[in-house]
Amino acid sequence: MTTMHLKITIVVDNRVGQGLSGEHGFSLWIETGTERVLFDTGQGSALAENARKLGIELEQTDRVVLSHGHYDHTGGIPGVMDKAPQAEVYCHPGVVQPRYSIRTGTPKPIQMPRESMTTLDKLPAQQLHWVQQPERLAEQVGITGPIPRETSFEDTGGPFYLDAEGKRPDPIEDDLALWIGTETGLVVCVGCSHAGVVNTLNHILRLNPGSRIRAVIGGFHLLNASGNRLEQTISALQSLNPEQVVPCHCTGGPPVKRMEAALGHQTISGHSGMTLRF
Repeated sequence: MTTMHLKITIVVDNRVGQGLSGEHGFSLWIETGTERVLFDTGQGSALAENARKLGIELEQTDRVVLSHGHYDHTGGIPGVMDKAPQAEVYCHPGVVQPRYSIRTGTPKPIQMPRESMTTLDKLPAQQLHWVQQPERLAEQVGITGPIPRETSFEDTGGPFYLDAEGKRPDPIEDDLALWIGTETGLVVCVGCSHAGVVNTLNHILRLNPGSRIRAVIGGFHLLNASGNRLEQTISALQSLNPEQVVPCHCTGGPPVKRMEAALGHQTISGHSGMTLRF
């Protein structure tokens, strides 16, 4: 049995739909017909108001899935759990570790905000699911668990570290993605693709033998990608031939334009307020 009437709404994104609030962050509202899943929560300032304007009732959230532990994906956790205390949370144990971005010699803390960590810490054990391997949320809804890093051209996408001194590179092992099965293929939701979007899609295909990628939605973290990485990523997407590629958040303007040129109508640049139906 396949998921029918799949509806995905971009609630938070860097690019802003009319009348909505924008921020450097990302969040998706996913309705499968039986499940209401919030995938990431943005920084926290835009989520509740955008959801209200879009007619999304966060109180109905069944599950919260966190793609990784950066502040721009986890800041809205306290507000969501306040509205939907029954929601079950899924994430890798690594989401709560200290982490930094060091671009100009000055470390910038980018870990999950303390308030969000406190909210997770207070959840009953049966409500917080530490994901360390592929896991099904429903018959046709799954989480990748940690994604194998296999391509030669993909990296985490930035100067990320586990310490303020920049001595311990952060492999962002907590990066995971969500997939939903439809009659014509898999719809994949990614937060930042720190494991690499090609690694992510290949892993999901291995978890679903005989399936194809129908769509991929989210951040591809290609803003600082080399020309080689960008071209190899586009080549892989052309081979996978999804009907829709919806780059959001951290993908970067120039990479999106290059993808639009190479993939044509298959590429649709995402923004908050966009709704996709499958």
